[in-house]
Amino acid sequence: MKIAVVGTGYVGLVTGVCFADSGNEVVGIDIDESKVSQLKKGQLPIYEPDLEKIYKRSLSNGRLHFTTDLASGIKGALVIFLALPTPPQEDGSADLSYILGVAKSLGPLIKNYAVIVNKSTVPVGTAEKVHSAVAERAKSDFDVVSNPEFLREGLAVSDFMKPDRIVVGTRSPKAKKVMKELYAPFLRQGNPMLFMDERSSEMTKYAANAFLAMKISFMNEIANLSEKTGANVDDIRLGIGTDERIGKRFLFPGIGYGGSCFPKDVLALQKTAEQHDYDFRILEAVTAVNKLQKQSLFKKLSKYYKNDLAGKTFALWGLAFKPDTDDIREAPSLEIIDAILEAGGKVQAFDPEAGANIKHLYAKVKGLRVADTQYDALNGADALLIATEWSEFRTPDFEQMAKRLNRKVIFDGRNLYNPTDVKKQKFHYESVGRPIA
Repeated sequence: MKIAVVGTGYVGLVTGVCFADSGNEVVGIDIDESKVSQLKKGQLPIYEPDLEKIYKRSLSNGRLHFTTDLASGIKGALVIFLALPTPPQEDGSADLSYILGVAKSLGPLIKNYAVIVNKSTVPVGTAEKVHSAVAERAKSDFDVVSNPEFLREGLAVSDFMKPDRIVVGTRSPKAKKVMKELYAPFLRQGNPMLFMDERSSEMTKYAANAFLAMKISFMNEIANLSEKTGANVDDIRLGIGTDERIGKRFLFPGIGYGGSCFPKDVLALQKTAEQHDYDFRILEAVTAVNKLQKQSLFKKLSKYYKNDLAGKTFALWGLAFKPDTDDIREAPSLEIIDAILEAGGKVQAFDPEAGANIKHLYAKVKGLRVADTQYDALNGADALLIATEWSEFRTPDFEQMAKRLNRKVIFDGRNLYNPTDVKKQKFHYESVGRPIA
């Protein structure tokens, strides 16, 4: 099957590469000439485990191509994916200008029947807007389908190749047949392909992300209350996670969620509710809790040093919003860095993948140094703060840490260590929702 993917960002790249790896001919289309040139040369602009291997394989065997020309890119394509950004506007609503702009351009360019697929996360009713935009100058028959992605950064290739489910919003029998054929190789183990109307499909993506964000914020609230009552959130997590009605996932407390999806999608769903005169109070609380939680680690640090951080240096392990990605969008680390710098302190940070992105973001800011190794970041620091749960941070050399730090102090925003074990090393250790060691 010939497939075109408009947009070579995170979702577009993973989608295109995985479809190419399953035997389809795929063309990735983007207006960014430098990115397209880079992709043609075999250079990925993002970090995602396992993606590079199948990307280079599909590139070398001629099933994966890239272009900046929309007309040539979609020529002969049966399926055209729209994997374009939908950034939040000032009021929190999703900006559809990129999607609708491309949709208007597609009309006169499509010469054969095509299924146009919204892969981007879009508000309810977007499929209808895309259909209208294409139809304005359409010269051929087409259908518009909603097919939201459920990819976790760091596990995106696995999620795509072995999905829990595929959600497709369409009322067209012809489009339904095409989508069934397209996804058949990925559903051989019997996982479901769920067909529904376009609006329900669009809402499904927002509902899923908002629910997971709610679970995270709820556990962070339980952790905060545990600190005040003397309870241990680790035990509580196990106590409720074994209830099959609740489940074990997304019950780990921390310092708030970030990334490109949860913050944006929660705000967009709130805006949708507002536009339909519905007060979605739970989501308002989820957003408020997350905003405060991102400040929690800094508050503990500030309290320990009696609100006097001026002239002190602090090590920060973890910059990406989660492990196994270089994505720093809405990352809690940004709040920590900004707060320390504003208080007159300095930051020595390390992340296995996101260091370059932080250097670029803070290129003109003084007081921040991105270290080459996790231990280099500790040199002369007055405390260590942990913001991302990378695997390599889980079993550190505490003796080396003690030698490099000015003070044996750790503020762990991801509960990586057992408080009893850290106490034996004679560190002051504060985590989330557990007694201070």
